[in-house]
Amino acid sequence: MQAHILIVEDEPAIAELISVNLKYAKFTYQIAADASSAKTIVDAKLPDLVLLDWMLPGESGLSLAKFWRASQRTHILPIIMLTAKGDDQDIVRGLDAGADDYIVKPFSSQEMLARIRAVLRRKVPEVAEEEINIAGLSLNPATQTVMWNNERIRMGNSEFKLLSYLMAHPDRVYTRTQLLDRVWGDHVFIEERTIDVHIKRLRAVLKQANVPDPIETIRGTGYRFLSKE
Repeated sequence: MQAHILIVEDEPAIAELISVNLKYAKFTYQIAADASSAKTIVDAKLPDLVLLDWMLPGESGLSLAKFWRASQRTHILPIIMLTAKGDDQDIVRGLDAGADDYIVKPFSSQEMLARIRAVLRRKVPEVAEEEINIAGLSLNPATQTVMWNNERIRMGNSEFKLLSYLMAHPDRVYTRTQLLDRVWGDHVFIEERTIDVHIKRLRAVLKQANVPDPIETIRGTGYRFLSKE
């Protein structure tokens, strides 16, 4: 059965170019030029994947991704963000909003199709299922909360997923590639250095909450979460 792709792109020339390549690759597709139209299409029938432009008229693609991730019906809808914003912080913002992958414009049709196929056959990332308590730091996957000294620590979705995996596997050293594959799934095409950005942000959030830094950098290798129990 052909996968059905929703293209959310307000530039007609770009939407047309994407649609031609999808048709050539035997995908079916629909096009929405703004967030409102995209919501209407998704409400009627879930696509197999969404190609979502960041810069849309009215509601942004970033906001739309967050909207879909917050809904029970669409919280696992595969989303690939399309954008001209290509620095590390923008990539992190896109992933935090719920994007499964991120393609920087301009991109080749081969790259786009490869990433679509990879996301469609993605592996489910490994996450903790039960509450974890280590040295006073508590993480609850069901409620997506992190507590320290009975105070909630607020953090982005990417930092929560990373902390969840590290706490579920304390004292084990993981390379950046392993963390990318096991936290986000091997369908995500992001550079290894992006892990360093997430680690830096996670450390900053924990430091602000007065949590002693539990993450050790293993020079030339990667990171591990230190258990003090």
